[in-house]
Amino acid sequence: MGVTDKVWDALTTVIKMNDKVVSLAGTVKDQQARIEGLTERVIRLEATLELMMRAGGDTKKLPR
Repeated sequence: MGVTDKVWDALTTVIKMNDKVVSLAGTVKDQQARIEGLTERVIRLEATLELMMRAGGDTKKLPR
């Protein structure tokens, strides 16, 4: 295998890796958005639960 073939193979590998990195970056971005959405939901649920517990006469707070 000549030098040109080795360089071509290396370049091809780098291009394939770049495509995978771009794809993974998109996946990570989507997952981060989903995690943030779930975090917001949990915060709302905690707040609702605390309000309901206070309205019920129980003064305990949720453990952190």
